[in-house]
Amino acid sequence: MRNNDGLIRIREALNIIKPAERNAANYILEHPEEAVRLSIKELSERSGSSQAAIIRLCKNIGVSGFQDLKLRVAGNLQTSELSNYNNTEISSGEKVSSIMDIISQKNIQSIEQTLKILDLSSVERAIEALDKANRIDFYGAAASQVIAQDAQQKFLRINKYCTAFEDAHLQLTSSVTLTEKDVAVGISYSGETKHVNSSIENAKKNNAMVITITRYGKNTLSEMADIPLYVSSVESELVRSAATASRMAQLNIIDILFTGVASRSYDSTLYYLNKTREVLQKEFRNPHKG
Repeated sequence: MRNNDGLIRIREALNIIKPAERNAANYILEHPEEAVRLSIKELSERSGSSQAAIIRLCKNIGVSGFQDLKLRVAGNLQTSELSNYNNTEISSGEKVSSIMDIISQKNIQSIEQTLKILDLSSVERAIEALDKANRIDFYGAAASQVIAQDAQQKFLRINKYCTAFEDAHLQLTSSVTLTEKDVAVGISYSGETKHVNSSIENAKKNNAMVITITRYGKNTLSEMADIPLYVSSVESELVRSAATASRMAQLNIIDILFTGVASRSYDSTLYYLNKTREVLQKEFRNPHKG
């Protein structure tokens, strides 16, 4: 784990923690420089949260205690981790130059902050599982289905048998045919997409290895995972429904997993990449052949 992800963890958990914990969380987010100098008793008094609530907050965001949280927040401050772009919204009639700057910075920050909360050992285990899998099923809906299809396209090109069915019924049907030699990858930013969760539940019943890619924090999908992976996003209200920043972070994780698997069999990877490139170039160079 990185040691400069305190503010990121708190912000990502705001929607899932209890009100008493949220009081302390908001105080830290609004006064990070002050918070790192406070004792747990002082933070309790200033935020209106009990000391027990602060301890629960630490537990729920995955840090070992209040001192650990303060060290991580201090790391944020030293690296200027959260810039003003986090709270920048797109206005009506926004200039194109501003849109270019804001959206690009939010995408960059989403990837950078995701790297802060990604657990190295989990990524290594996920690569190991994908490399050994007889078959890989990628499940997603809407924007997350685009991620699943991108993953399928990449892994197929290096001769990894995988599916990324767009139809929910096919995802469910495929999930019940998995075995202990296979891997199921559930992709859902919220972690609460019904048919994706049902597909993962089926996969677990068949003893398939389960990898999930969700937003940071507790959610139904990640709680079923053998290997949960998390993303951070800094989307504005206007583009939140399009899942722009979270999509970039999810795609980056797929690229990391793909490259990790590909690098384990470097010569074989190059062979299949060249083979698929040749056949695609040949086919689409002469699209009207025959």
